[in-house]
Amino acid sequence: MEEQRQQILNGNLRSLLFRFSSPAIIGMLVSALYNIVDTLFVGRGVGPLGITALTIVLPIQLIIMAVGIMVGIGSASVISRSLGAGNSEKALKTAGTGILLNLVLSSVLMVLAYIFIDKILYFFGASTETLKLAKDYMSIILIGFISFSFAISSNNLIRAEGKPRAAMYAMLIGAVCNIILDPVFIFGFGMGVRGAAIATIISQFMSAAYIISFFKSSKSIYHFKLKLFRLYPDLSKEIIAVGFPSFALQVVGSVVFLIFNRSILHYGNNMYIAIMGIGLRVLNLIEMPIIGIAQGFSTLVSFNYGARQYDRIKTVLKEAVIWTIVIAGTGFVLLMFAPRQILGIFTDNEMLLQMGITPIRIIVIFLPFIGFQILGGSFFQAIGKTVPSLIIILSRQLLLLIPAIIVLPLFFELSGIWMAVPVSNFFSILITFVFVWRQVKKFNIMVKLSDQNTVF
Repeated sequence: MEEQRQQILNGNLRSLLFRFSSPAIIGMLVSALYNIVDTLFVGRGVGPLGITALTIVLPIQLIIMAVGIMVGIGSASVISRSLGAGNSEKALKTAGTGILLNLVLSSVLMVLAYIFIDKILYFFGASTETLKLAKDYMSIILIGFISFSFAISSNNLIRAEGKPRAAMYAMLIGAVCNIILDPVFIFGFGMGVRGAAIATIISQFMSAAYIISFFKSSKSIYHFKLKLFRLYPDLSKEIIAVGFPSFALQVVGSVVFLIFNRSILHYGNNMYIAIMGIGLRVLNLIEMPIIGIAQGFSTLVSFNYGARQYDRIKTVLKEAVIWTIVIAGTGFVLLMFAPRQILGIFTDNEMLLQMGITPIRIIVIFLPFIGFQILGGSFFQAIGKTVPSLIIILSRQLLLLIPAIIVLPLFFELSGIWMAVPVSNFFSILITFVFVWRQVKKFNIMVKLSDQNTVF
């Protein structure tokens, strides 16, 4: 572990960013494939109403995922900073606390979701036309909730100990299983959305099984013992405090979908919900590699922040920003100039293809620069600064997108709903720039003080 630490603190940052981010990028792309593959096969096997049903359930899945993401990112930040400072005992205790905390929270949430499933689905935009399909999908998805939440959370623990390749394998196993099983259950067994859900939970179980086997192997630093699985109050608070911005982001994302669904039904119809569902899933696919870069980036930042290597933090920040612009810019070109072809991957419904061209082109405006906003949230999480991280993460959706979805349609009707996305992106990027610029100035002061102390 000491050799790994020295590499991160002294090695070439571009190579390190590639080493830590490339597995994370693949892992995040694989994660996005769960929803993409389900939507693709359901669109082909069930039709636009099937896509609408999955879009209604998606915000509920975001809330379910929020627990695992909160605990995972919070634990990973504490673990990475502890390892960077040479405190391996705290790192091990944090890992054990994180796993147990995630198990308790996810179990409670799963039970509540089952009890109120019909009310939840109606609340998130289900109609008499789509309720059965949405319920068929969600009731099965909930069965795999605990293993899915465990896989999300523990994947961050693996990454925090400096094993991004193992984290990638965990996600890859699940995605490959899902890609193979989806057509088998949807078309082979004729199970429609229920088949998509069954394929998904089997895939999630496989990912969780791999992670457990990794933790038990000699490749992991954790080597969990029973005494480590305790809810240490101080560590639990720190995990939740650091991970809460990501939890809030997921919950806000759920609220955004709720408002999107209701607004679209008010100004349009179920077909437009399907279009928005496809559009946001494709955007998610583009953002996943950016989030993967942010995860690799945050590990490097946490280690170097713990060791007070501020110049290295600035260098890796610049490198990561360039990478995200290239990725998001490529996605922008594809969606702006070939929206019909992208939509055609999911459905052959001619009406949907014609209706979806303009909305897709509108929502991708400012997409090339959204990576900086995502990196900003991860940057402040990595150095343990919860407040700026929370503001940056929530600005894009809670502070800007939700009001825009409500206000803009009053003037532009249905077009205003699509316009809300680029408007919120633009202002959230500006907010992120201000916070990051101020923190970089502080780093510059710290570097100068350190140099002066070295001289004297």
